Amino acid sequence: MISASPCKIVSALSVTSEDTMLTPELQAALAAVVGAAHIRTDDESLIAYGTDALKRGHAADLVVLPANTQEVASVVRLCAGARVPIVPRGAGTGYTGGAVPLQGGVVLSLERMNRIIEIDELNLIAIVEPNVVTGELQAAVEKAGLFYPPDPASLKESVIGGNVAECAGGPRAFKYGTTKKYVLGLEAVLPTGEIIVTGGKVVKNVVGYDLTQLLVGSEGTLAIITKIILRLIPKPPVWATLRASFIDVEAAVAAVTNITRARVIPATLELVDGESLEAVANYLQVRSLAPAGTGAVLLLEVDGVAAAVAEEASRVEQACREAGATEVLRARDEGERQELWRVRREISHSLKVITPLKFNHDVVVPKGRIPELFALVRRLRDEYRLRIPCFGHAGDGNIHVNIMVDPGDAAEIARAHEAEPILFRGVIAMEGSISGEHGIGFSKMPFVPLELSPDEIALMKRVKQAFDPMGILNPGKMFP
Repeated sequence: MISASPCKIVSALSVTSEDTMLTPELQAALAAVVGAAHIRTDDESLIAYGTDALKRGHAADLVVLPANTQEVASVVRLCAGARVPIVPRGAGTGYTGGAVPLQGGVVLSLERMNRIIEIDELNLIAIVEPNVVTGELQAAVEKAGLFYPPDPASLKESVIGGNVAECAGGPRAFKYGTTKKYVLGLEAVLPTGEIIVTGGKVVKNVVGYDLTQLLVGSEGTLAIITKIILRLIPKPPVWATLRASFIDVEAAVAAVTNITRARVIPATLELVDGESLEAVANYLQVRSLAPAGTGAVLLLEVDGVAAAVAEEASRVEQACREAGATEVLRARDEGERQELWRVRREISHSLKVITPLKFNHDVVVPKGRIPELFALVRRLRDEYRLRIPCFGHAGDGNIHVNIMVDPGDAAEIARAHEAEPILFRGVIAMEGSISGEHGIGFSKMPFVPLELSPDEIALMKRVKQAFDPMGILNPGKMFP
């Protein structure tokens, strides 16, 4: 599935680069650092490392797989000396092209740096290398009775370093916050080759500028993260999972408002619209995941101690029924819980039933303005004759607006591109943002001036210049 951008970018069909500065001598020096077995020069690898989930980019000139921080620093120093662009890469699951080259150069893959170094049960921290898979870290800490809340939908494939670079969110962000809330410290390599350590194992630290949080969400443009110190919390002992069905999105959004007024903060609060539900039903050939005629569902979880969970689950159910829920189901065991969540997990694959091409926008608005967002989507759907299934994190207002187009229909694609800036301007007018968790990369870069002022962009570019004076680290990303 492909996300949209009017930004022109070379498709990863060719592995040649007229601008390459990768001399045989430099390639030999890089191989001496990481070992010849950890250099990729074949066409298949160069193309594969030149794309992510966006499926657009430019082939790498060389792929280098260092094993540790010292090797990363050595690779960076060699590339800096030759002014060769470097693109750091984790699992390559991003949707905005943040981890792919735009002009060749070296893709520095951190895939060999995948160790959980320490789980400190006393101090409630984990220390990990960047390519630890998010879901695997969650499973490891939960065995110790601890909890790492950030849970992007790609948690079985995405890695912690990428989550930090993009400041990933997920369904639990409403209650627990996004990745940045759990990053206490980092080890990173600057584009000039120095190794820095920011933050540490303590939750309070006000010495100097907060470089840790500056690097979180910087999309690999300021430094290459090589080690991460994460805050953990105790694992909630009990949870309750509910699915509420509604005749339309408006009723589901009213239930979200009711839940807020009931002073309940669910661990997850996901909204799926009728068009997405229909795609899931067609994809799985299963109609049991939502009653016939359902226009929207809410998937909710509350967690904590047993007494509190029982009380909050009752309040949530009442809030949904008062908003007109046609059905409210509560999971009785883990099997039923997974079945209730099945509809949400299958959406991304299911949208292919509508069309293989989607322009995927993770916009976010204050949750009280979600009704306005859906009204805007409805207007775009009607005026531009587009199919726009929506789903996402209703608890924090982060809704995934998916503009589905026929790749062979140039007129429909043109209408979709016309609708995009209208969507973004509308979201900003609602005091929202054009990206809640996917980041900017290059695919949303043309739209950044809609949200940020020239002065803000200029300041951010000065920060980039301070970290990366030669402009070699992940060039062409974030800012036009």
